[in-house]
Amino acid sequence: MSSALKFITCGSVDDGKSTLIGRLLVDTKAVLQDHLAGVQRQGETDLALLTDGLSAEREQGITIDVAYRYFSTEQRKFIIGDAPGHEQYTRNMVTAASSADAAVVLVDATKLDWQNPALELLPQTRRHSLLTHLLRVPSIVFAVNKLDAVANPALAYAHIRQALATFAQNAGIAITATVPVSALKGWNVVDRRADWCGYNGPSLLSLLEQLPTTPAEPDLSFSFPVQWVEKFHDSSDTTQGRRVFWGRVATGLVGPGQKVKVFPSGQTAVVARVLSATREETTGLSGHSAGVVLDREVDVSRGDWLVAEESALAPQRELHTTLAWMDDEPLVAGRVYWALHGHRWVKARVQRVAHRLNVNTLAEEEATQLEPNAIGRVTLALQEPLLTLPYTVSRVLGALILVDTASHKTSAAALLTP
Repeated sequence: MSSALKFITCGSVDDGKSTLIGRLLVDTKAVLQDHLAGVQRQGETDLALLTDGLSAEREQGITIDVAYRYFSTEQRKFIIGDAPGHEQYTRNMVTAASSADAAVVLVDATKLDWQNPALELLPQTRRHSLLTHLLRVPSIVFAVNKLDAVANPALAYAHIRQALATFAQNAGIAITATVPVSALKGWNVVDRRADWCGYNGPSLLSLLEQLPTTPAEPDLSFSFPVQWVEKFHDSSDTTQGRRVFWGRVATGLVGPGQKVKVFPSGQTAVVARVLSATREETTGLSGHSAGVVLDREVDVSRGDWLVAEESALAPQRELHTTLAWMDDEPLVAGRVYWALHGHRWVKARVQRVAHRLNVNTLAEEEATQLEPNAIGRVTLALQEPLLTLPYTVSRVLGALILVDTASHKTSAAALLTP
């Protein structure tokens, strides 16, 4: 069986994301009968209620927070994140997309001028597609939904598919596939509906079974953000009383005998042992959790980084970023936020807002501030330096979040640019 695929559904409000997930769960027999009976409304099964679990979600009929569900087929295990479509909850969608292997962007055919070959896509469809692209989600699949509710589904699918292809080409987005579906009726979701809308490709589930997971970054030099420090007791004389530094390997590989240095102190040491989550001897691989034991006592705390001694990473105090602004108040130059990079917190001042991205035209417009849910280029000045790489090189070293110093709310996701 292939490794588990973590994917999200996203798109505009009421495009059918929760219903699609409900259909996947029901048709793969991942829902118990008593649970299914609990989502009946007026004698009909409301598939969306299988993921919309918050009382506010059920009252308003919208998704607010990310809901994760699990199911499996004979070929693969899946973890689904149902991301909210409402613009107000874009921050939740970004959180889900940052760790996803794939994104299924739903497009509601009934909301578009599907008879027009030059139809316009909804702004939130564009925004979510751009965000999944910026966040380096490896596979982006467009699912054209509710085609059962239009008079000419083949024509609607052809025009919407062309509009998506044109938008993706202009935005530099690589489309994995564009699939016509009806989440309500189950067409082309789990079971393939042959020659529907002129489409003869695989069903959505068959396509998901073949998608790759997010590749690790083993070709880069070793880097490791320390998340937790544990006093280690072992019967071996060589490690008696030493500490284990736990975390997830960000890039590269680590094994016994490797020379490392600590950031920011600059101290050096040699790796004595690498432990798995079950405390067995192992070799740490990027993307996997590990415990590192050094050959001597050095001062290492949560938030520090262990990197290869020969690493070319240089501390940076000024960062150029593509920033997705998620706070309710606009972003303006001069404001100071907490920046979280790995597990390290530093103060960051907004030095300059270079421009804002127009999600409709994809034009870079001059701006002095970013409104809620806007995407733009922003320069940050750090109080203390960080070890970084461009996000196109490393998803871990190239990303950070900004947190409001007063409210402690997550204000932005920042992706580092060269």
